[in-house]
Amino acid sequence: MFILFYSIISTTISDLLLLFGYVQNVNSFPQPLSTEEEQYYLGLYKNGNEDAKNILVERNLRLVAHIVKKYGNTGRDIDDLISIGTIGLIKAIITFNEAKGTRLATYAARCIDNEILMTIRASKKSKTEVSLQDPIGVDKEGNEISLIDILGTEADAIVDQVELKIQTKKLYQKMEAILKKREKLVIELRYGLSTGISKTQREIAEMLGISRSYVSRIEKRAIRKLYKELNNDNI
Repeated sequence: MFILFYSIISTTISDLLLLFGYVQNVNSFPQPLSTEEEQYYLGLYKNGNEDAKNILVERNLRLVAHIVKKYGNTGRDIDDLISIGTIGLIKAIITFNEAKGTRLATYAARCIDNEILMTIRASKKSKTEVSLQDPIGVDKEGNEISLIDILGTEADAIVDQVELKIQTKKLYQKMEAILKKREKLVIELRYGLSTGISKTQREIAEMLGISRSYVSRIEKRAIRKLYKELNNDNI
């Protein structure tokens, strides 16, 4: 889930808002667009209309849900898979090229599949690898150093890290300002914000002594609050 959260934050703030809006409505996907409607909204988005992109994503969420069914035996939470798949869908809308003669649904299906597979594989891989953040010793002044401290980074990577920190800081500020204590705790645990280790709704329910369904309601309520607040900042 932390990988998922990193992927979300690494997109633009507008896409973060878009995803938050869909996570809270995973049980009410709208009907797909007709071929004519799809062409219309693709044309609008190509000309810079962000609302058109939102519609294209929203009206293709049934495709995400259909593909997610294939991964029901992976042990991943369905809500997590829907979120991951939606990230793939958003990327598909952004990078789709009509000139290649491929249908949007065909291209998006590949992107959704790839996003889910990539996240599952990365999650499995991270369990067997040493983290770049793991301490490997101390410097001359006695400060703890990790692998990432000695590997160095390219200029683009530094820019990405700065942008990530800015967006993450903004999200944390909103969490502190508008979420209740339990809502903030659930979001932190679900997305591994404090420790880098995410927990399932069931695990959180056991920790807090409440039902899984109640944890789900708390999570979705917190996401709605964040979505509304962040969206207001971008109006």
